[in-house]
Amino acid sequence: MRAAVHAALLAELVEKGYAALSVESVAQRAGVHKTTVYRRWKDLAALLVDALAEHIAADIPIPDTGTVEGDLRALARALVASHASPTGQAAVLAAMFTGAAHLPEVAAARRLVFEERFRRAEPVVTRAIGRGELPAGTDPAELLKTMISPIYFRLLLTGEPVDEDTADQAVRVTLAAARAGALLPAGR
Repeated sequence: MRAAVHAALLAELVEKGYAALSVESVAQRAGVHKTTVYRRWKDLAALLVDALAEHIAADIPIPDTGTVEGDLRALARALVASHASPTGQAAVLAAMFTGAAHLPEVAAARRLVFEERFRRAEPVVTRAIGRGELPAGTDPAELLKTMISPIYFRLLLTGEPVDEDTADQAVRVTLAAARAGALLPAGR
């Protein structure tokens, strides 16, 4: 039931946009009653966040290629590929630019989704430090923020195309900053 409701929400989001999204339309599309949806999610915002978080986790797995450059390249390219899909584009727009983005619960949930994403990706940095590829103490969250920032900047602000070259450039810049010690916690 959860997977069916998530799929229905994402399909509705892609086809109709956030403004036309409703628990009723999602439930109908999923083939369940709206009370079934409300038993699991308190409102549309909670359902949206849950579906987007799961979509991101499934679409952008945490790699283990054996090198930090390979891991970060895989992450950045997966991010680009995810946002190139209609579902990924709709998810970003819903989470960042629609009325949903201004709801306190969606803003808080968006932070939680990113925090969880950073937590799940921490082993990429930890392994790299252990292999001597990055300085000890490199902040995993700051490294990931540095890497995804140019991608999201293009997607959300300038509307420039993003592709594997964009992902690879973001990785090169991130690794240069990390290796120079720019991504250590303040005061180190």
